[in-house]
Amino acid sequence: MKVNFFATLRDIAGGKTVEFDVDHGITAQELLDKIVERFPVMRKELLDQDGKMYGHVHFFINGRDVQFMEEGFQTKIMQEDTINVFPAVGGG
Repeated sequence: MKVNFFATLRDIAGGKTVEFDVDHGITAQELLDKIVERFPVMRKELLDQDGKMYGHVHFFINGRDVQFMEEGFQTKIMQEDTINVFPAVGGG
Protein backbone atom coordinates (compact mmCIF):
# COMPACT_ATOMS: atom_id res chain seq x y z
CA MET A 1 0.00 0.00 0.00
CA LYS A 2 1.36 3.41 -0.94
CA VAL A 3 1.21 6.26 1.55
CA ASN A 4 1.95 9.84 0.46
CA PHE A 5 3.56 12.14 3.00
CA PHE A 6 3.58 15.92 2.78
CA ALA A 7 5.59 18.87 4.11
CA THR A 8 7.92 18.01 7.00
CA LEU A 9 6.80 14.37 7.05
CA ARG A 10 8.53 13.82 3.69
CA ASP A 11 11.91 14.46 5.27
CA ILE A 12 11.22 11.91 7.98
CA ALA A 13 9.89 9.33 5.51
CA GLY A 14 12.73 9.93 3.06
CA GLY A 15 10.44 10.84 0.19
CA LYS A 16 6.91 11.63 -0.92
CA THR A 17 5.59 8.09 -1.34
CA VAL A 18 6.40 5.08 0.83
CA GLU A 19 5.24 1.53 0.24
CA PHE A 20 3.89 -0.44 3.21
CA ASP A 21 3.42 -4.20 3.13
CA VAL A 22 0.03 -4.58 4.80
CA ASP A 23 -3.02 -6.81 4.52
CA HIS A 24 -5.97 -5.90 2.31
CA GLY A 25 -8.66 -4.38 4.53
CA ILE A 26 -6.33 -2.99 7.19
CA THR A 27 -7.91 -0.26 9.31
CA ALA A 28 -6.72 3.33 9.26
CA GLN A 29 -5.57 2.88 12.88
CA GLU A 30 -3.55 -0.22 11.99
CA LEU A 31 -1.89 1.64 9.12
CA LEU A 32 -1.16 4.60 11.39
CA ASP A 33 0.45 2.18 13.86
CA LYS A 34 2.59 0.74 11.03
CA ILE A 35 3.68 4.24 10.00
CA VAL A 36 4.80 5.11 13.53
CA GLU A 37 6.47 1.71 13.92
CA ARG A 38 8.47 2.24 10.73
CA PHE A 39 9.22 5.92 11.40
CA PRO A 40 9.33 6.36 15.22
CA VAL A 41 10.23 10.05 14.87
CA MET A 42 6.78 10.64 13.37
CA ARG A 43 5.15 9.71 16.67
CA LYS A 44 5.73 13.17 18.12
CA GLU A 45 4.60 14.78 14.85
CA LEU A 46 1.36 12.81 14.56
CA LEU A 47 0.25 11.57 17.98
CA ASP A 48 -0.52 13.05 21.38
CA GLN A 49 0.53 11.50 24.71
CA ASP A 50 -2.44 9.13 24.57
CA GLY A 51 -1.50 7.86 21.12
CA LYS A 52 -4.36 9.68 19.38
CA MET A 53 -3.75 11.66 16.21
CA TYR A 54 -3.58 15.39 16.79
CA GLY A 55 -6.61 17.27 15.48
CA HIS A 56 -4.38 19.47 13.34
CA VAL A 57 -2.87 16.48 11.51
CA HIS A 58 -4.79 15.09 8.57
CA PHE A 59 -4.97 11.45 7.42
CA PHE A 60 -6.89 11.24 4.15
CA ILE A 61 -8.37 8.16 2.50
CA ASN A 62 -9.31 8.94 -1.09
CA GLY A 63 -9.42 12.66 -0.30
CA ARG A 64 -11.59 12.34 2.84
CA ASP A 65 -10.22 13.14 6.29
CA VAL A 66 -10.56 9.96 8.35
CA GLN A 67 -11.36 11.97 11.48
CA PHE A 68 -14.67 12.96 9.87
CA MET A 69 -15.57 9.57 8.39
CA GLU A 70 -18.34 7.52 9.99
CA GLU A 71 -15.99 4.72 11.13
CA GLY A 72 -13.12 7.09 11.95
CA PHE A 73 -9.83 5.25 12.40
CA GLN A 74 -11.67 1.91 12.19
CA THR A 75 -12.34 2.60 8.50
CA LYS A 76 -11.06 -0.24 6.31
CA ILE A 77 -8.49 0.65 3.67
CA MET A 78 -8.18 -1.26 0.41
CA GLN A 79 -4.98 -1.62 -1.63
CA GLU A 80 -6.28 0.68 -4.37
CA ASP A 81 -7.12 3.51 -1.94
CA THR A 82 -5.04 6.69 -1.94
CA ILE A 83 -3.61 7.58 1.48
CA ASN A 84 -2.24 11.06 2.22
CA VAL A 85 -0.82 12.25 5.53
CA PHE A 86 -0.43 15.98 6.20
CA PRO A 87 1.17 17.52 9.28
CA ALA A 88 0.03 20.86 10.62
CA VAL A 89 1.14 23.52 8.17
CA GLY A 90 1.37 27.15 9.12
CA GLY A 91 2.34 30.23 7.30
CA GLY A 92 1.21 33.63 6.40
